[in-house]
Order: sequence, then structure tokens, then C-alpha cells
Amino acid sequence: MTDRIIRFLRDRRPSTPCVVVDLDRVEENYRALAGALPNSRIFYAVKANPGAPVLKRLADLGSCFDTASVPEIEMALAAGATPDRISFGNTIKKQGDIARAYQLGVRLYAYDSVEELEKIAASAPGSKVFCRILTDGAGAEWPLSRKFGCVPEMAQDLLVKAADFGLQPVGVSFHVGSQQCNVEAWDGALAQAAAIFRHCEANGIELSLVNLGGGFPTRYRNGVPTAEIYGRAIDASLKRHFGNHMPDTIIEPGRGMVGDAGIIESEVVLVARKSYDADERPWVYLDVGKFGGLAETMDESIRYQISTPHDGGEDQPVIIAGPTCDSADVLYEKNVYRLPTALKAGDRVRILSTGAYTTSYSAVNFNGFAPLAAHYI
Repeated sequence: MTDRIIRFLRDRRPSTPCVVVDLDRVEENYRALAGALPNSRIFYAVKANPGAPVLKRLADLGSCFDTASVPEIEMALAAGATPDRISFGNTIKKQGDIARAYQLGVRLYAYDSVEELEKIAASAPGSKVFCRILTDGAGAEWPLSRKFGCVPEMAQDLLVKAADFGLQPVGVSFHVGSQQCNVEAWDGALAQAAAIFRHCEANGIELSLVNLGGGFPTRYRNGVPTAEIYGRAIDASLKRHFGNHMPDTIIEPGRGMVGDAGIIESEVVLVARKSYDADERPWVYLDVGKFGGLAETMDESIRYQISTPHDGGEDQPVIIAGPTCDSADVLYEKNVYRLPTALKAGDRVRILSTGAYTTSYSAVNFNGFAPLAAHYI
């Protein structure tokens, strides 16, 4: 929680629910990652927080951008990025979207299947491509396995095939899972990437790029390693598996760039019990929930820290839920959260480290609730 956000919430007292993002903290996180991995180009994952002020600040700092759709490409361009600083990193793209991206000047594309490769060859001829490989996501609080990537043996064949299609196969990408707290998680994927490089070289294809993906965490209820610790571990793995033939590398931070730069302020709508049993936990209903931007509480995967004006007094275990008429809109029931017994309807609470994946997950009009309001300071 930054001093600038505290002052903004105190002085402006905006309507809730809202998220406030401190752009100076975003810049601090960018510089920390750039310093920890000085030989890697940063491609900010736009999906984490596509707010125009965030993109503008990062573009001015020299960041590149990882995009998942044509609108995200257009947002990055509007923020000041040139097409050579943009990657179309989604492995699932419509043919027309590939054509539009190519028209906008984008020349770097991800893929993980021959079918996607054929679409890129047809609509973005001569472009650079990298093939995404599967990882198990072990150690991540929000794993990204199965849906994206292919097995390394297939990736080897697809990279050779890319050259046959008239494209420029430049390398391999992977993602070790979002909110990855194991600093050694990149090692196994880098070993696989190095093996693919050797296979391709033996088949006349010289690769040059490893996309290390994202996974860099932000602090929620528990502490996380610093950017410097991740940087040292990744650098050691690169040297271990690539030796003196070091590839170019890029990283795609999202959560680690903007997560701790934002705070949601929410109002308590209701505190109530559902039985006379004193052992039953009371329910605390907030005016923000899964459909208002807290989708990552699904399966209680991301566990946000919550502060209240009554912290420090007597507390009790509670169940925390959102305001909508949907039974899935329960934030925390399995994980034990304790909130003050003095908490009541009308109190404002703050949900910390909510700068990532909140505005972008917020529903447009579910139950008539407006999308999560965002303030960038």
C-alpha cells in the first residue's frame, strides 16, 4: 500500500468499488525487473492491466508489449510503442486477426500447432515465430498448463516446418505459471529449450531467442522472493544449459509489474449469520466480488490481503463473498480469513495488491453492476 494511494483514498474518497493504481510503483517494478535481468527485453503482458496510463508509462520507459488480441495491439500502439516492440503472444488467433496485426506492422508471433503455423504463414508471410512448449506449472498459484504449448518433440518439428512455410523460426517460449514462487521453476524448461536449440541446429535451423514468459509474483498474504533472486536463478540456469552460446531472451511480466501497484477499496454491504450456532462463521458481503474483478479468487487460488478500519481489535473467522445473485460469487470459504468483529455494513475495506487482473476481469454488466472503476495516479 503506497503513501500516494493512501492519500488519494483519504482525500478523494472515491465511490466504491474502485481500484487505485500508483504509476510510480509500476515504474519501480519495471526498473527492478530490468535490473535483475539486464540482458532480457521486457514485454509487458497487457492483459494484466491494460489501463492506458499504465501502458503509456511503460512505453515511455522503453518496454515492449506482449499482446493477446488486436485491441491490445492497438492499445500498445496508442501508448507509443512501435510495431517492432510488440509480440502477438496468443497461440490461439483468428485468421483475420493475424492479418490485421500484420497490417499494423507486427512481425513476431507465437504458435504451438501446425494449424496455427499455417494461418500465420498465410496472413503474416515472412514473420518471425516462436513455438511455445508445455510446462507443468508446478509451484505456481495460478498454473497455465495444458491449454497452451506443445510437447518439446513436437516443437522441434514445428520449428523446422516454420522455415518450410517461409517464416523465420527464431526460438522457443514457455510459461512456468502465474504467481510462480519457486525461483528454480525456469530451470527444467530452459533445459528443454536448449535441447530444442540443438535439434534445430542439427537440422539447419539456427534459433536465437528464448521467451522466458511471465510468472514473476507479487506479494499477497505471504512474502515472495525479490526480482534479484529470480534474476540470479534464471541467469544460472541459462549458463548451465546454454554455456557460451547464450540466446537472446525476453520476459513477459504482468502480475509482477502491476500487482502491488494497485488497491481496491470496497464497502461492506452486509455482515450476517445464517444460523444460531455460535460456531458458524458469519458472512461478510462486499460490494466487489468475482464478477467485479476478483476472478482470481476462483478456487481461492489468489489470496489477497484485506485491511479494515478496525484492524488490531477482536477478530473472528468469516466467509467473504461478493454482492451478486450468483452462488459462485464467494471469495474465501475454504481458506481461513479473520476480520474484526466490529466490522459492519458501510465500513470501507481495502483489498491489497489488486493492480493485476482486476480491471481486465471485471464484468461489463453482470446483475447490472458497473465495471470496476479505475483511478491511475
